[in-house]
Amino acid sequence: MTEPAPELLIEVLRGDRARRPRRDDARAAGLRASLEDHVFEIFGPPRRETPVVVSSATLRGSGHGFELFDSTLSRARGHVISTAFRLLVAHVHVEDPYDDALGAWRGERPDDELLSVIAHLDDDQVARLRADVTSHFATLTKGLGPIPSSWWPRTSQRARQLLGGGNVQLRDVVDLVVGSTHHEVASVALVDITTSPLGAGAERVMRFHALMQTLRTSVVPLRTSIFSSATGELWTLDVDAELLMRAVGDVVETLTRVGASS
Repeated sequence: MTEPAPELLIEVLRGDRARRPRRDDARAAGLRASLEDHVFEIFGPPRRETPVVVSSATLRGSGHGFELFDSTLSRARGHVISTAFRLLVAHVHVEDPYDDALGAWRGERPDDELLSVIAHLDDDQVARLRADVTSHFATLTKGLGPIPSSWWPRTSQRARQLLGGGNVQLRDVVDLVVGSTHHEVASVALVDITTSPLGAGAERVMRFHALMQTLRTSVVPLRTSIFSSATGELWTLDVDAELLMRAVGDVVETLTRVGASS
């Protein structure tokens, strides 16, 4: 079950240090073996021409579109907020969230097709998108709190896992990871930032982040969270064996649907 959101995201990440469990670096192998067994049961040994890709976007599901614009601009809004979030975590002063994030985005990926879409918006569309970004950013800054550099914050952390000899690819991007896998107690926290309201797919996303972090590092994270800049909602889950097995179940359910339709 999710817990009531405290005033700041930073309080969720800190938690009660005295209650942190010991580092679990033995569970990843069993999770991978379970996934491999299921992949073999669903797809068998033949190598597929194209792998089945499962990501957090796959598990998030539909129904959370950008109400004011189409899905392409929904992605653009999300990318602008994601870029602004990285600036905040890096302690960069953001004077204007739309202009500053857009400038950083152009510097990182000048040929991104979404930038071309934004460049061709009319004045009314730009004004509406700017207002929407400003509103989301205000909600984000109000709920975030300063992230200390001593927590080793990493933004946009990517992970990829191959299963079934490459028949399945698990892909993930976590907006924020803090903490170290080298402590004697669990200390890594994962944060997903979304510009959509939190719905049924949010917990699947949180579980998937925890699973991918475990597979990538072989160490179970402490907790996984998701924050909506649309509503200010913050959900968090402590990571345990049950949560990770549910994450495996989420992936298997998705793969089973693909297998049944292929």
